[in-house]
Amino acid sequence: MKYYIIAGEASGDLHASALIAALRKQDAQADIRAWGGDLMAAEGAVLVKHYRDLAFMGFTEVVANLRTILRNITLCKEDISEYNPDVIILVDYPGFNLRIATFAKTRGFKVFYYISPQIWAWKENRVHKIKANVDEMFVILPFERDFYAKYGMDVHFVGHPLLDAVKRISPAFASREDFGKRYGLGPDPIVALLPGSRKQEISRMLPIMLSAARRVSGYQYVIAGAPSQLESYYSNFIGSESVKVISGATYELLFHSHAAMVTSGTATLETALFNIPQVVCYKGGGISYRIARMLVKVKYISLVNLIMDREVVRELIQDELNEKTLVEELKKLCEDNAYRQHLHTEYRALSQKLGGAGAAENTASIMLKKLR
Repeated sequence: MKYYIIAGEASGDLHASALIAALRKQDAQADIRAWGGDLMAAEGAVLVKHYRDLAFMGFTEVVANLRTILRNITLCKEDISEYNPDVIILVDYPGFNLRIATFAKTRGFKVFYYISPQIWAWKENRVHKIKANVDEMFVILPFERDFYAKYGMDVHFVGHPLLDAVKRISPAFASREDFGKRYGLGPDPIVALLPGSRKQEISRMLPIMLSAARRVSGYQYVIAGAPSQLESYYSNFIGSESVKVISGATYELLFHSHAAMVTSGTATLETALFNIPQVVCYKGGGISYRIARMLVKVKYISLVNLIMDREVVRELIQDELNEKTLVEELKKLCEDNAYRQHLHTEYRALSQKLGGAGAAENTASIMLKKLR
């Protein structure tokens, strides 16, 4: 069978690569053409375009690169028509993929969507485009079933692929001793700092994280460097402090950490799945934050709390994110064993609620059943 898969970001590349492996295992004749990254290519997909050429974020950057984006959409449509796949599988990345879904539906192609855009948080009206143009939706968050049911859509909850990613890569990590030797770390417990990936959020989160770190001694603080940022950028904030930056090894860093300060986003769920006590941090620009609060329709900013539908991990947002409150929470995370144990118990419940391992295999199995 011929599959055309489109993933436009690093996370999509990770999860789509696992899906490709599962499809190949269940369909020996699988012929796969894709937009994605190195991980998808490593699983045997013929790569048309790398996600590095698609990663335009923010209103200004999108406008500045509008011609390139439109050219990519045209190229994708032409390539799909020439390849003539049995199914098009879209992976998150809604700005691009929903346009392709509309095109594909008018041309009579079958359209599957793996990993729903977060339309339950904002741009909820996109659900009508999905309902009109997507044949089968495969969701990874349990509450998404109820969301789509409100619009008369019966979707497939397949489990969260991060459970598989964590399970798959953890055995390959070095020992704590070898990890420390590799990066010049001492024996003190590690507290990971995840200040985000964009310069704007790093400039807001990292100074307050470092300020709290100075107030809680006995630990070594390590920044998870974003692939998109040079280490020299972090040096502007670190100065002469003995804080390390480790890039390209965030999962291994979390695996060996005692606690973490995490900027809101998928990283909060990743941290929880590695069973690391965490505090969630977020501070936006004044006007931008007020606009976002009007547009975003969720009670929490961390996926952990959204999935559990209650505050499992502490969220420090805007004015509440200050040195005093962050120090208090950091001390609890590092030193209060009862609190740490409570978080570990909640994390186990979270994993169970996410449906257990096997998201890619579940998805591939349902997809092939529908196609056959």
